Amino acid sequence: MADTRLIHSRYRLLELIGRGGMGEVWAARDESLGRRVAVKCLKPLGPQRDPSFARVLRERFRREARVAAALQHRGVTVVHDFGEYEGVLYLVMELLDGRNLSQVLADGKGHPPPVAKAVDIAEQLASALAYTHEQGIVHRDLKPANIMLLADGTVKILDFGIARLGADIGFTTRLTGTGIAMGTPHYMSPEQIGGSPVDHRSDLYSLGCVLYELATGAPPFDLDDAWAILVGHRDTPPVPPSASRTGLPRYFERIVLDLLAKEPGERPADARVLMRRLAEGHGQLPWRAVASTQAYTAPRTSALPSWTRGMSTGHKAVGAVPPDPAPPDPDGGLTGTWTTPLPPVPPAPDRPPPPPPGLLAELGRRHEDGLDLGRRERWAEAVEVHRAVAAERAQVLGADHPDTLAGQYEVAFALSRTGRAADALREFSQVAEARGRTLGPGHPDTLDARQEAAYVLGSLGRHQEAHEAYASVLAARERALGPYHPATLRCRHNLAFNLSRLGRAGEAYRMAVEVARDRARVLGAGHPDTLVSRYEVAYTLGQLGRWGEALETCREVAAARAAVLGADHPDTLAARYEIGIGLGRLGRSAEALELYRVLVDDRTRADGPHHPETLRARHGLGVNLGRLGHWARALSEAREVHALRERVLGPDHRDTLVSRREIAVALGWLRRWAEALAVYRQVADARARLLGADHPDALTSRNDEAHCLEQLGRRDEAVALYRRVAALRQRGGGSR
Repeated sequence: MADTRLIHSRYRLLELIGRGGMGEVWAARDESLGRRVAVKCLKPLGPQRDPSFARVLRERFRREARVAAALQHRGVTVVHDFGEYEGVLYLVMELLDGRNLSQVLADGKGHPPPVAKAVDIAEQLASALAYTHEQGIVHRDLKPANIMLLADGTVKILDFGIARLGADIGFTTRLTGTGIAMGTPHYMSPEQIGGSPVDHRSDLYSLGCVLYELATGAPPFDLDDAWAILVGHRDTPPVPPSASRTGLPRYFERIVLDLLAKEPGERPADARVLMRRLAEGHGQLPWRAVASTQAYTAPRTSALPSWTRGMSTGHKAVGAVPPDPAPPDPDGGLTGTWTTPLPPVPPAPDRPPPPPPGLLAELGRRHEDGLDLGRRERWAEAVEVHRAVAAERAQVLGADHPDTLAGQYEVAFALSRTGRAADALREFSQVAEARGRTLGPGHPDTLDARQEAAYVLGSLGRHQEAHEAYASVLAARERALGPYHPATLRCRHNLAFNLSRLGRAGEAYRMAVEVARDRARVLGAGHPDTLVSRYEVAYTLGQLGRWGEALETCREVAAARAAVLGADHPDTLAARYEIGIGLGRLGRSAEALELYRVLVDDRTRADGPHHPETLRARHGLGVNLGRLGHWARALSEAREVHALRERVLGPDHRDTLVSRREIAVALGWLRRWAEALAVYRQVADARARLLGADHPDALTSRNDEAHCLEQLGRRDEAVALYRRVAALRQRGGGSR
């Protein structure tokens, strides 16, 4: 296309003025209207891409371009036209006379602009974001390179819609083979880094990073290694700007730090609130019209974890656009050349108009409401909210739009937390299939859905299928991200967990030890993920009968979690529960009983008397009452816990069935074998119905039933049942 210099006999390309990861920007002349314009041309896809992917990309481009063209605000670049020519998608925009903020900051060589100028830029950016967010548009890639400062002082944001398009198809959020984020991570929000859904508050965080750099001359986490930067955004409070620049107005520093809150809900509610705070702050200050020349001179310190020190790879993305094109993407992304057109496809049918202004923002808010319900463990309500939002998004954006699939993903996640594992598996599988079709099978979002599907398979007792799914996802993660990326380590952890459930305790132990070691090296010894893997090490030690080591490891994990997370954190309390398991297995039931009594009190105070984890602690208390011979009290406790679990979790939840079995155990020890048989049979029938007749838990319950028959003198029935269980085990069902 560059050779013809003319697009659709209308736009004549005159001069290349920019080149980036997604394409080129040309100064051009609109021959029809006789005006100068800018034409942004997206690089064509390589021929190895599936034609269906190209069709999805075309449709997304049209949709996002329509949305961008509808934006009318002084602080947003005007889009005049869009289309496709010789396999290349292009946007026609106003030609701006100015320089981007990245270039301006680079010219300053670490010296920030005057405070009055920084505040003026902040106000204009807040105004533009307030307008676009009210239209339901989130930028997703706000950074100095996407902010233009015009000669007349106007500030404009570039690439609305196109940044979103890049995120949808993996250009701006993909990771390289070394696990380093493409582009710069200096302005990414914690939720972007964690792969969580983002809304307008992610833009506010990125704006906070930009304003921090305007205030100090450097971004908030100005480190040499991309992973250290990402960890900083996610885990580390930023150093206050005043530590680097004296004389900075206190109100401006407070605004910047509020924008940089880790949790979206702790940031300003929206850009309108930000505009008001800026106006109220500077309206009282005499320096408003005076350009401060205070330079950035103070040394900056870092509160990042110790493992980040000494890292030396990567660089901050500032300065002019590099003159050379990016090399071809070896994974089949955008090509480095401009000579291969997309394969021809039938003309797209008429599409519905873009959604009404504000609708997408409203759906985003409702999506956040659903997430909040989940955080409060109101999962059944969360299911309904996410289902409704996903259905409306499908109607206005399409069934395969990333936002629609994000909603469906949350439906699946909430279903899994309500115990509806089969329904969750169906939803996760649909999301994984759709993401694989539209984003590619190796895209991180696709792999996330496949990994969650594997987890649900495990919860359904289908551990061999889960193992195969985890192994496939792990191979893809290692190819794309390397063996030590946090996402790869999480998959390795899940694989170790599932191996233990397959009865392959030796392999599970070795893998859990390796993952714990690697997480400690990458994330730090006290990181919650590292402690989760050490927790799994303790579990597998127990499976191997090494209960003394298991108990000691659980105690270490509990102490570390108390120090890092707090004594009442759910993970700390969970580790204390496992300490009780170890004590009981070592015959120290009196110590276990006392531990569980205290834990029940702590759980009740932290979560309430009917919380599933409170009931789990009460279950442990009842088990140890029985081990100490207090069977009447154990029976009473088991019945109470069972009744509560049945009401809170449902009659078929696995924890409810565990409590029902504990009732039968107590009845047996009290020599009430006929009553015990009836309860054991209920448990066996329920497990066979829910998990399959040959599932290990169902077979264990049938053995319990046979033992009762034997105690009642019904030896022939008992022998027949024992033989039936043995045949099912021999057939292979019990080794899944």
